[in-house]
Amino acid sequence: MANKKLRRAGLPQELCERLSRHQIVTCQDFLSLSFLELMKLTGQSYWNVQKLLRTVSQSCAPRMQTAYEMKMKRTINPSTAFLPTTLEDLDKILHGGIACGSLTEITGPSGCGKTQFCIMMTLLATLPTNMGGLDGAVIYIDTESAFTAERLIEIAQHRFPHYFATEEKLIAMPSNVHVYRELTCEGVLKRIQSLEEEIISENVKLIIVDSVASVVRKEFDTKRQGNLKERSNLLTKEASILKYLAEEFSIPSDSQSQKFLQTPEPLD
Repeated sequence: MANKKLRRAGLPQELCERLSRHQIVTCQDFLSLSFLELMKLTGQSYWNVQKLLRTVSQSCAPRMQTAYEMKMKRTINPSTAFLPTTLEDLDKILHGGIACGSLTEITGPSGCGKTQFCIMMTLLATLPTNMGGLDGAVIYIDTESAFTAERLIEIAQHRFPHYFATEEKLIAMPSNVHVYRELTCEGVLKRIQSLEEEIISENVKLIIVDSVASVVRKEFDTKRQGNLKERSNLLTKEASILKYLAEEFSIPSDSQSQKFLQTPEPLD
């Protein structure tokens, strides 16, 4: 992935620090430079720069895996293959819950409970594995200012009163939920592109974007020529990054969008 940090690409720490002083921090930044620029910035010879380019390119290039390897990932540790929704009928239909390592889109008309479902999944992901959770942190990208910590705690106390009987547990759970309010398409895209390091350092197990369609509707008038194509390209790019993050770190990634039943053209 082009947005992968150079320090995760196999380059020496000292070299990464030297490059960071010139705002060269990702594989994309590095690969966008010419040979001469890289030689000047790294202080390396032509042949060493070639080796560095090969290392960085191989690090961020998608790795080929066989269908058998993909299957075995789920077979070896089936307990982490899904995040159960705790809704029995839905989990049955989904064969276990929200699939880890994949991108899930939640759609529906306004007011049907998409945000409430996202908040509930946020809670479930923070629970220990012996309770069906993922025992990790959650990144919640809120584009409509719809997320509330109060509602998260209410759901926790109602669904799991015994587990959240102490103040310590009630404090620990929301502390693992990292909420970002991004109100523009550019803000959402930049946030998604910057998540990789946080996923690693904070043990993130679930990413939620609530909602993808909200900012797109505000900024793109599909009646104007060219807007439909530009909007589609943006949504495709966001989905591609989220899918990469989900597959790379074997975490579920949820995005919710709204489809108006009376609109002939789908919004996503």
